[in-house]
Amino acid sequence: MTTLRAFTCDDLFRFNNINLDPLTETYGIPFYLQYLAHWPEYFIVAEAPGGELMGYIMGKAEGSVAREEWHGHVTALSVAPEFRRLGLAAKLMELLEEISEKKGGFFVDLFVRVSNQVAVNMYKQLGYSVYRTVLEYYSASSGEPDEDAYGKFSFCLKLNGAILMLRVPELVCKTIILFLVCEIISDSC
Repeated sequence: MTTLRAFTCDDLFRFNNINLDPLTETYGIPFYLQYLAHWPEYFIVAEAPGGELMGYIMGKAEGSVAREEWHGHVTALSVAPEFRRLGLAAKLMELLEEISEKKGGFFVDLFVRVSNQVAVNMYKQLGYSVYRTVLEYYSASSGEPDEDAYGKFSFCLKLNGAILMLRVPELVCKTIILFLVCEIISDSC
């Protein structure tokens, strides 16, 4: 049975089988340690019964402290090739979304390579929408041109204690909020 648990420092020496994928962004050890120190609850690993790491998700909380407006951000999500097509990436995304909701996050966002159609399609199946394209977001190596990224967005609205997950483009969110606020005001008058 697969175990989903908090990522630890020791995992940094065990996750090469996951990070060898050319579509996976890899970072220096200090970067991973920064996430472990600041956002440990957003850093989750999937472990096979034999102890092999199957995949991980690394994220963080972003937003304004002063306005108490937070959202979750997926920095990296990767599954080792031999463990793909098992629903593991979707489960890791679900966990990060739940953590973001519990911490008061209003939405979850992420970036994905335009060329990574498998990931783009998975995020669409999870209900995410492209709300912008960031030109040359991913740096290329060996003289190749930089690659664009899709910004994907999932919106969470809290209304009377209930959490509504609405996955819509960013521009539509303001309209939805205004509509719901108007409905609440008119119902209470």
